[in-house]
Amino acid sequence: MADVDLSQSLWMLLFFVALGWVASRHLKIDPRPIATLLVYIISPLTFFNGLTQGHPTPDKLLLTGSVLLLAALLCLAVNALAAHFFGDQERALLAFSAGTGNTGYFGFPIALVLLPPEGVTLYLFCMLGVSLYEFTVGFYVSARGRFSVKESLVRLAKLPLIYAFLAGMLVSALGLHIPDVAVDGLDYFKYCFTVLGMMIIGMTLGRVTWRAFDGRFVAACVLVRFLVWPLATLLMVVGLRASVGISDSLALAFLLIGAVPMAANVVVIAMELDIRPEKGAIAVLITTLAAPVLIPLYLGVVLPWVLSF
Repeated sequence: MADVDLSQSLWMLLFFVALGWVASRHLKIDPRPIATLLVYIISPLTFFNGLTQGHPTPDKLLLTGSVLLLAALLCLAVNALAAHFFGDQERALLAFSAGTGNTGYFGFPIALVLLPPEGVTLYLFCMLGVSLYEFTVGFYVSARGRFSVKESLVRLAKLPLIYAFLAGMLVSALGLHIPDVAVDGLDYFKYCFTVLGMMIIGMTLGRVTWRAFDGRFVAACVLVRFLVWPLATLLMVVGLRASVGISDSLALAFLLIGAVPMAANVVVIAMELDIRPEKGAIAVLITTLAAPVLIPLYLGVVLPWVLSF
Protein backbone atom coordinates (compact mmCIF):
# COMPACT_ATOMS: atom_id res chain seq x y z
CA MET A 1 0.00 0.00 0.00
CA ALA A 2 2.98 2.30 0.33
CA ASP A 3 2.96 3.03 -3.41
CA VAL A 4 -0.69 4.09 -3.51
CA ASP A 5 -0.77 7.89 -3.74
CA LEU A 6 -4.19 9.38 -3.07
CA SER A 7 -3.01 12.99 -3.16
CA GLN A 8 -3.77 13.48 -6.87
CA SER A 9 -7.40 12.39 -6.46
CA LEU A 10 -7.74 14.47 -3.29
CA TRP A 11 -6.40 17.69 -4.81
CA MET A 12 -8.56 17.26 -7.89
CA LEU A 13 -11.69 16.86 -5.75
CA LEU A 14 -10.78 19.77 -3.47
CA PHE A 15 -10.12 21.96 -6.51
CA PHE A 16 -13.67 21.31 -7.72
CA VAL A 17 -14.99 22.07 -4.23
CA ALA A 18 -13.06 25.36 -4.23
CA LEU A 19 -14.49 26.28 -7.64
CA GLY A 20 -17.97 25.71 -6.26
CA TRP A 21 -17.21 27.91 -3.25
CA VAL A 22 -16.00 30.73 -5.53
CA ALA A 23 -19.08 30.36 -7.74
CA SER A 24 -21.36 30.66 -4.74
CA ARG A 25 -19.56 33.48 -2.92
CA HIS A 26 -18.64 35.70 -5.85
CA LEU A 27 -20.97 34.74 -8.68
CA LYS A 28 -23.99 34.14 -6.41
CA ILE A 29 -24.88 30.91 -8.21
CA ASP A 30 -27.76 28.99 -6.65
CA PRO A 31 -26.80 25.29 -6.24
CA ARG A 32 -30.39 24.01 -6.10
CA PRO A 33 -31.00 23.88 -9.88
CA ILE A 34 -27.67 22.08 -10.25
CA ALA A 35 -28.77 19.49 -7.68
CA THR A 36 -31.96 18.97 -9.68
CA LEU A 37 -29.93 18.60 -12.89
CA LEU A 38 -27.72 15.96 -11.25
CA VAL A 39 -30.63 13.97 -9.83
CA TYR A 40 -32.94 14.02 -12.84
CA ILE A 41 -30.64 14.09 -15.89
CA ILE A 42 -26.92 13.53 -15.31
CA SER A 43 -27.11 10.69 -12.75
CA PRO A 44 -29.57 8.48 -14.68
CA LEU A 45 -27.70 8.91 -17.98
CA THR A 46 -24.39 8.11 -16.29
CA PHE A 47 -25.93 5.08 -14.58
CA PHE A 48 -27.54 3.81 -17.81
CA ASN A 49 -24.28 4.12 -19.73
CA GLY A 50 -22.26 2.37 -17.04
CA LEU A 51 -24.74 -0.48 -16.82
CA THR A 52 -24.99 -1.12 -20.56
CA GLN A 53 -21.24 -0.89 -21.13
CA GLY A 54 -20.50 -3.21 -18.19
CA HIS A 55 -22.31 -6.16 -19.82
CA PRO A 56 -24.19 -7.35 -16.72
CA THR A 57 -24.29 -11.07 -15.92
CA PRO A 58 -26.14 -12.81 -13.07
CA ASP A 59 -22.92 -13.02 -11.04
CA LYS A 60 -22.17 -9.32 -11.47
CA LEU A 61 -25.75 -8.34 -10.66
CA LEU A 62 -25.51 -10.45 -7.51
CA LEU A 63 -22.66 -8.16 -6.42
CA THR A 64 -24.84 -5.13 -7.14
CA GLY A 65 -27.71 -6.60 -5.14
CA SER A 66 -25.45 -7.57 -2.23
CA VAL A 67 -24.04 -4.04 -1.91
CA LEU A 68 -27.53 -2.56 -2.27
CA LEU A 69 -28.78 -4.82 0.54
CA LEU A 70 -25.85 -3.96 2.82
CA ALA A 71 -26.31 -0.23 2.19
CA ALA A 72 -30.05 -0.42 2.84
CA LEU A 73 -29.57 -2.36 6.09
CA LEU A 74 -27.02 0.14 7.39
CA CYS A 75 -29.29 3.03 6.42
CA LEU A 76 -32.32 1.57 8.20
CA ALA A 77 -30.30 0.64 11.29
CA VAL A 78 -28.81 4.13 11.60
CA ASN A 79 -32.21 5.70 10.92
CA ALA A 80 -33.73 3.80 13.84
CA LEU A 81 -30.82 4.53 16.17
CA ALA A 82 -30.49 8.22 15.24
CA ALA A 83 -34.14 8.84 16.14
CA HIS A 84 -33.00 8.92 19.78
CA PHE A 85 -30.36 11.62 19.22
CA PHE A 86 -31.30 13.86 16.27
CA GLY A 87 -34.25 15.73 14.80
CA ASP A 88 -36.12 14.39 11.79
CA GLN A 89 -34.06 16.14 9.12
CA GLU A 90 -30.65 15.43 10.68
CA ARG A 91 -31.70 11.81 11.24
CA ALA A 92 -32.78 11.44 7.61
CA LEU A 93 -29.55 12.95 6.33
CA LEU A 94 -27.39 10.80 8.60
CA ALA A 95 -29.33 7.67 7.62
CA PHE A 96 -28.90 8.42 3.91
CA SER A 97 -25.17 9.02 4.34
CA ALA A 98 -24.85 5.76 6.30
CA GLY A 99 -25.67 3.72 3.21
CA THR A 100 -23.45 5.45 0.69
CA GLY A 101 -19.89 6.63 0.08
CA ASN A 102 -17.73 8.38 -2.48
CA THR A 103 -17.20 5.18 -4.46
CA GLY A 104 -17.02 7.04 -7.78
CA TYR A 105 -15.08 10.30 -7.59
CA PHE A 106 -12.70 9.03 -4.91
CA GLY A 107 -12.86 5.24 -4.90
CA PHE A 108 -12.73 4.55 -8.63
CA PRO A 109 -9.28 6.13 -9.25
CA ILE A 110 -7.94 4.02 -6.36
CA ALA A 111 -9.55 0.89 -7.84
CA LEU A 112 -7.77 1.59 -11.13
CA VAL A 113 -4.44 1.62 -9.26
CA LEU A 114 -5.00 -1.39 -7.01
CA LEU A 115 -7.05 -3.79 -9.11
CA PRO A 116 -6.49 -5.73 -12.34
CA PRO A 117 -8.99 -5.06 -15.20
CA GLU A 118 -11.36 -7.84 -14.09
CA GLY A 119 -11.22 -6.46 -10.53
CA VAL A 120 -12.12 -2.97 -11.79
CA THR A 121 -15.20 -4.43 -13.49
CA LEU A 122 -16.24 -6.09 -10.22
CA TYR A 123 -15.74 -2.80 -8.39
CA LEU A 124 -17.96 -1.00 -10.92
CA PHE A 125 -20.84 -3.39 -10.26
CA CYS A 126 -20.38 -2.83 -6.51
CA MET A 127 -20.58 0.90 -7.28
CA LEU A 128 -23.85 0.33 -9.11
CA GLY A 129 -25.27 -1.14 -5.91
CA VAL A 130 -24.38 2.05 -4.01
CA SER A 131 -25.91 4.25 -6.73
CA LEU A 132 -29.08 2.16 -6.83
CA TYR A 133 -29.36 2.46 -3.03
CA GLU A 134 -29.02 6.26 -3.20
CA PHE A 135 -31.99 6.63 -5.52
CA THR A 136 -34.27 4.01 -3.98
CA VAL A 137 -34.10 3.22 -0.24
CA GLY A 138 -31.78 6.14 0.51
CA PHE A 139 -33.93 8.70 -1.27
CA TYR A 140 -37.10 7.42 0.39
CA VAL A 141 -35.60 7.55 3.90
CA SER A 142 -34.25 11.05 3.17
CA ALA A 143 -37.63 12.25 1.91
CA ARG A 144 -39.29 10.96 5.09
CA GLY A 145 -37.30 13.62 6.96
CA ARG A 146 -39.73 16.19 5.53
CA PHE A 147 -42.60 14.40 3.80
CA SER A 148 -45.30 11.86 4.53
CA VAL A 149 -45.06 8.25 3.37
CA LYS A 150 -47.31 8.95 0.37
CA GLU A 151 -45.43 12.10 -0.64
CA SER A 152 -42.09 10.29 -0.28
CA LEU A 153 -43.25 7.40 -2.47
CA VAL A 154 -44.53 9.83 -5.11
CA ARG A 155 -41.14 11.58 -5.17
CA LEU A 156 -39.40 8.21 -5.37
CA ALA A 157 -41.56 7.12 -8.31
CA LYS A 158 -40.54 10.27 -10.20
CA LEU A 159 -36.82 9.48 -9.99
CA PRO A 160 -35.54 8.67 -13.49
CA LEU A 161 -32.57 6.62 -12.24
CA ILE A 162 -34.92 3.74 -11.40
CA TYR A 163 -36.15 3.73 -14.98
CA ALA A 164 -32.59 4.14 -16.27
CA PHE A 165 -31.71 0.93 -14.41
CA LEU A 166 -34.67 -0.92 -15.93
CA ALA A 167 -33.86 0.42 -19.40
CA GLY A 168 -30.22 -0.61 -19.05
CA MET A 169 -31.20 -4.11 -18.00
CA LEU A 170 -33.63 -4.37 -20.94
CA VAL A 171 -30.99 -3.23 -23.44
CA SER A 172 -28.50 -5.76 -22.06
CA ALA A 173 -31.03 -8.61 -21.90
CA LEU A 174 -32.13 -8.08 -25.51
CA GLY A 175 -28.54 -7.69 -26.70
CA LEU A 176 -29.32 -4.33 -28.31
CA HIS A 177 -26.40 -2.37 -29.72
CA ILE A 178 -26.07 1.27 -28.77
CA PRO A 179 -24.43 3.28 -31.58
CA ASP A 180 -20.85 4.30 -30.87
CA VAL A 181 -21.69 7.97 -31.32
CA ALA A 182 -24.34 7.67 -28.57
CA VAL A 183 -21.92 5.87 -26.25
CA ASP A 184 -19.30 8.57 -26.81
CA GLY A 185 -21.89 11.24 -26.09
CA LEU A 186 -23.06 9.56 -22.89
CA ASP A 187 -19.46 9.27 -21.70
CA TYR A 188 -19.34 13.03 -21.23
CA PHE A 189 -21.97 12.87 -18.51
CA LYS A 190 -19.74 10.95 -16.10
CA TYR A 191 -17.30 13.88 -16.13
CA CYS A 192 -20.15 16.33 -15.51
CA PHE A 193 -21.27 14.06 -12.69
CA THR A 194 -17.86 14.26 -10.99
CA VAL A 195 -17.24 17.99 -11.46
CA LEU A 196 -20.72 19.21 -10.56
CA GLY A 197 -21.08 16.71 -7.73
CA MET A 198 -18.01 18.13 -5.98
CA MET A 199 -18.70 21.75 -6.93
CA ILE A 200 -22.10 21.60 -5.26
CA ILE A 201 -20.34 20.87 -1.96
CA GLY A 202 -18.36 24.08 -2.35
CA MET A 203 -21.47 26.01 -3.39
CA THR A 204 -23.26 24.84 -0.27
CA LEU A 205 -20.30 25.70 1.95
CA GLY A 206 -20.20 29.15 0.35
CA ARG A 207 -23.71 29.82 1.65
CA VAL A 208 -23.11 28.87 5.29
CA THR A 209 -20.92 29.93 8.18
CA TRP A 210 -19.12 27.67 10.64
CA ARG A 211 -21.94 28.40 13.07
CA ALA A 212 -23.72 25.68 11.10
CA PHE A 213 -21.07 23.22 12.31
CA ASP A 214 -22.71 20.47 14.36
CA GLY A 215 -20.05 18.48 16.20
CA ARG A 216 -22.43 15.66 17.16
CA PHE A 217 -23.66 15.25 13.59
CA VAL A 218 -20.16 15.30 12.09
CA ALA A 219 -18.91 12.82 14.71
CA ALA A 220 -21.79 10.47 13.89
CA CYS A 221 -21.04 10.73 10.15
CA VAL A 222 -17.34 10.01 10.71
CA LEU A 223 -18.16 7.08 13.00
CA VAL A 224 -20.50 5.48 10.46
CA ARG A 225 -18.28 6.12 7.46
CA PHE A 226 -14.89 5.17 8.92
CA LEU A 227 -15.84 2.56 11.51
CA VAL A 228 -19.21 0.93 10.78
CA TRP A 229 -18.73 0.58 7.00
CA PRO A 230 -15.17 -0.81 7.18
CA LEU A 231 -16.22 -3.31 9.86
CA ALA A 232 -19.31 -4.37 7.89
CA THR A 233 -17.38 -4.95 4.65
CA LEU A 234 -14.54 -6.65 6.52
CA LEU A 235 -16.94 -9.11 8.14
CA MET A 236 -18.57 -9.72 4.75
CA VAL A 237 -15.23 -10.40 3.06
CA VAL A 238 -13.96 -12.68 5.84
CA GLY A 239 -17.21 -14.63 5.84
CA LEU A 240 -17.26 -15.01 2.05
CA ARG A 241 -13.62 -16.05 1.84
CA ALA A 242 -14.13 -18.63 4.58
CA SER A 243 -17.33 -20.02 3.01
CA VAL A 244 -17.19 -19.71 -0.78
CA GLY A 245 -13.63 -18.50 -1.35
CA ILE A 246 -14.04 -15.21 -3.25
CA SER A 247 -11.10 -13.89 -5.27
CA ASP A 248 -8.52 -11.41 -4.00
CA SER A 249 -9.81 -8.80 -6.47
CA LEU A 250 -13.39 -9.07 -5.24
CA ALA A 251 -12.22 -8.97 -1.61
CA LEU A 252 -10.32 -5.75 -2.27
CA ALA A 253 -13.26 -4.26 -4.19
CA PHE A 254 -15.55 -4.85 -1.19
CA LEU A 255 -12.98 -3.45 1.26
CA LEU A 256 -12.51 -0.34 -0.88
CA ILE A 257 -16.27 0.26 -1.07
CA GLY A 258 -16.25 0.32 2.73
CA ALA A 259 -13.28 2.66 3.13
CA VAL A 260 -14.11 5.68 0.96
CA PRO A 261 -15.26 9.05 2.43
CA MET A 262 -18.83 10.33 2.45
CA ALA A 263 -20.52 10.73 -0.92
CA ALA A 264 -21.03 14.08 -2.59
CA ASN A 265 -24.56 12.85 -3.32
CA VAL A 266 -25.30 13.36 0.38
CA VAL A 267 -25.27 17.08 -0.40
CA VAL A 268 -27.03 16.66 -3.75
CA ILE A 269 -29.98 14.79 -2.22
CA ALA A 270 -30.05 17.06 0.84
CA MET A 271 -30.19 20.09 -1.46
CA GLU A 272 -32.93 18.57 -3.61
CA LEU A 273 -35.06 17.69 -0.56
CA ASP A 274 -33.98 20.70 1.55
CA ILE A 275 -32.83 18.64 4.54
CA ARG A 276 -29.86 20.45 6.12
CA PRO A 277 -27.52 20.51 3.08
CA GLU A 278 -25.07 22.77 4.93
CA LYS A 279 -24.49 20.12 7.60
CA GLY A 280 -24.01 17.48 4.96
CA ALA A 281 -21.49 19.63 3.08
CA ILE A 282 -19.34 20.19 6.18
CA ALA A 283 -19.35 16.48 7.04
CA VAL A 284 -18.48 15.46 3.46
CA LEU A 285 -15.57 17.91 3.37
CA ILE A 286 -14.15 16.67 6.69
CA THR A 287 -14.32 12.98 5.73
CA THR A 288 -12.79 13.73 2.32
CA LEU A 289 -9.84 15.47 3.99
CA ALA A 290 -9.39 12.53 6.38
CA ALA A 291 -9.56 9.84 3.70
CA PRO A 292 -5.98 10.04 2.30
CA VAL A 293 -4.67 9.25 5.77
CA LEU A 294 -7.24 6.65 6.81
CA ILE A 295 -7.64 4.62 3.59
CA PRO A 296 -3.97 3.59 3.19
CA LEU A 297 -3.78 2.87 6.93
CA TYR A 298 -6.90 0.72 6.87
CA LEU A 299 -6.09 -1.20 3.70
CA GLY A 300 -2.43 -1.53 4.67
CA VAL A 301 -3.36 -3.23 7.95
CA VAL A 302 -6.44 -5.20 6.90
CA LEU A 303 -5.60 -6.33 3.37
CA PRO A 304 -2.59 -8.59 4.14
CA TRP A 305 -4.57 -10.25 6.93
CA VAL A 306 -7.64 -10.84 4.73
CA LEU A 307 -5.61 -12.21 1.82
CA SER A 308 -3.94 -14.71 4.13
CA PHE A 309 -7.23 -16.62 4.42
